[in-house]
Amino acid sequence: MPNQKLEEIAKIVVNSAFKVHKELGPGLLEKVYEACLVYEIAKAGLEVNRQVDVPIVYDGVTLKEHLRLDIIVENSIIIEVKAVDIVNPVWNAQIISHLKLTDNELGFLINFNVPLIKNGIKRFINTKK
Repeated sequence: MPNQKLEEIAKIVVNSAFKVHKELGPGLLEKVYEACLVYEIAKAGLEVNRQVDVPIVYDGVTLKEHLRLDIIVENSIIIEVKAVDIVNPVWNAQIISHLKLTDNELGFLINFNVPLIKNGIKRFINTKK
């Protein structure tokens, strides 16, 4: 289970998503939501980066290809941003794989193309941590 500091960061992430959705509503491009979410999280005082390349280590070898994360907060929480009508179940597996590959404990899949943002936020915990 995530520690208290990680839970506080997660709370800021979720609150930031609520602010962005309340202000913009559904129907925009993912990159708009991503930029605004990064802004809100940074405004809350957290370190946040977007479109982060992460090296892939496979069989003890660092490969030339990289994994690209939409957003990483405090080098500990991964966020995948979507703006779609239907969430593809493979994205759930994608978040879990990202958590394992980065050795992070907590991730969110946030779909802004929903009438109520609470229905667009899904939380994932890396059980291998």
